[in-house]
Amino acid sequence: MIRYHPLESCAPWSDSDSADLRLFDWQTGTAEFSMIDDDRVVAVSFDSDVIVRMLDEFPLSTEDKPGNRMGIVPHHFAYRVEGDPFFKAQSEAWRDVQGSPQHYRFLTGAGCLDVISTAVPRFALLARERP
Repeated sequence: MIRYHPLESCAPWSDSDSADLRLFDWQTGTAEFSMIDDDRVVAVSFDSDVIVRMLDEFPLSTEDKPGNRMGIVPHHFAYRVEGDPFFKAQSEAWRDVQGSPQHYRFLTGAGCLDVISTAVPRFALLARERP
């Protein structure tokens, strides 16, 4: 059973299906999510080592059976996840060295960002930088 625990974030949207991953900066461990018609971005950052996976919604929907998921809230953006195959596939030695890493998942209409980290995510609502 995969358990989803919704997290509070500063996302200004009520429907995460309309949002998308804008970028991921490996040096800072920060992801930015946005909506096309909004001049703000939601920055999600981690202050520790991370394992990251980015994928669109189709592969995610085929990883397990929908009946194996508990706690998903329609159109919700941020979760802590327990029992997911992605977490289980990571090196047990890495998990032991890191301490007690957690699995976080950020869902949008176009895809998913999975992050495994010992740090809890920090959320910030920022003005979008335009070129």
